[in-house]
Amino acid sequence: MTDVPAADVPATDVIEQINLLDRDRFTEGIPHEWFTYLRANAPIFHHPEPGGPGFWVFTKYEDVVAIGRDAKHFSSEQARGGVVGLEEPLVEADWVGEGGNLMLTMDPPAHTRYRRLVNRGFTPKMISVLEEHIRDLTVRIVEEGTNRGEVDFVVDVASELPLQVIAELMGVPLEDRHKVFDWSNRMIGSEDPEYSVSQEKVQEAQIEMFMYAQQLADRRRAEPREDIMTKLLSADVDGDQLSAMDFNLFFLLLAVAGNETTRNAISHGMNAFLENPDQFELLQARPELIDSAVEEILRWASPVMYFRRNVTEDLDYKGNHLTAGDKVGIWYVSANRDEDVFADPFSFDIARQPNDHVAFGGGGPHHCLGANLARMEMKLLFQELSSRVRSVQAIGAPSRLRSNFIGGIKHLPVQMVAA
Repeated sequence: MTDVPAADVPATDVIEQINLLDRDRFTEGIPHEWFTYLRANAPIFHHPEPGGPGFWVFTKYEDVVAIGRDAKHFSSEQARGGVVGLEEPLVEADWVGEGGNLMLTMDPPAHTRYRRLVNRGFTPKMISVLEEHIRDLTVRIVEEGTNRGEVDFVVDVASELPLQVIAELMGVPLEDRHKVFDWSNRMIGSEDPEYSVSQEKVQEAQIEMFMYAQQLADRRRAEPREDIMTKLLSADVDGDQLSAMDFNLFFLLLAVAGNETTRNAISHGMNAFLENPDQFELLQARPELIDSAVEEILRWASPVMYFRRNVTEDLDYKGNHLTAGDKVGIWYVSANRDEDVFADPFSFDIARQPNDHVAFGGGGPHHCLGANLARMEMKLLFQELSSRVRSVQAIGAPSRLRSNFIGGIKHLPVQMVAA
């Protein structure tokens, strides 16, 4: 760790107003003015917490990347507090489940072993095999939207593609895909009034998903195929295989993380195009920009706004003394607007180069396993949308998820006009 002087935290009205635990503030939009202020004046900030010890907020790109890669000093283990929820008692981490070995809440070397197993199903080769079929799904979803004209882009388009892809990946019958949608909303969106359920209902959703995953696994073991699910169930690394609970937890992770985050990235991307119609017209005129457009959407959206880490031992970091057990929030949504890394960071620019965003975690042991799949889904959807739709117009305001963790849009009413 390098010791350099920390920025003094000025006792100003701005600092006093910052409350990253206020979910209601996030329903108005991301409080970028807070993060901008912190990056400039208090890049390492100890955030107060009513009735609790508070937590550290890291807002600069350099620090977010460094801490995300340092599992030795900044742990993800559930036993230390996990990766979601910054206040006591934990609120949003309940979907993780007690005693569960989610890959998200493991540190090396256990995390390394687990990742080697599940990675067998997510190699570039395995993902590329899916491209033609995912494009077919995408075309059907876009055409259904244009045929209807007025749609809720989130419900009818952005959520449909990852749901259908997950159904394909895990052998879920297409008619059951909305069960996955319901379970994931109940587990991760339970603080939002639209999805609000009791803790008992959250646990019921988890149990239902586990039971469903177990039935799918039993069926696929009896009838193996050349697909990702069979690869996961048969993966063997140095004699290790996924246990039944390992598989069930991975199904939960894929359903929640793979479904929720891709849906929200696509939704934020569409909303960004609605707010910047010149960029949609640019993509239509220059379809070769699709790859850089996807990267800019990911930077712009930052669908996971932060992850928590937990300090494992007393240490000094850039002049700040961190104590074992301290809670740390590394804010990707802030790092992706860091003025020292991104030129004109508040401009949505689909031709942006370079664009080394941290929407997938910024490298390290927890770099998103499904990054290639998410990129493919987004690329195919916006390719087909920009070529098959003459225009998309907002016919209502976006409705945002009440969460300081998931940067979510719940509803986005639009008019889609076929080309």
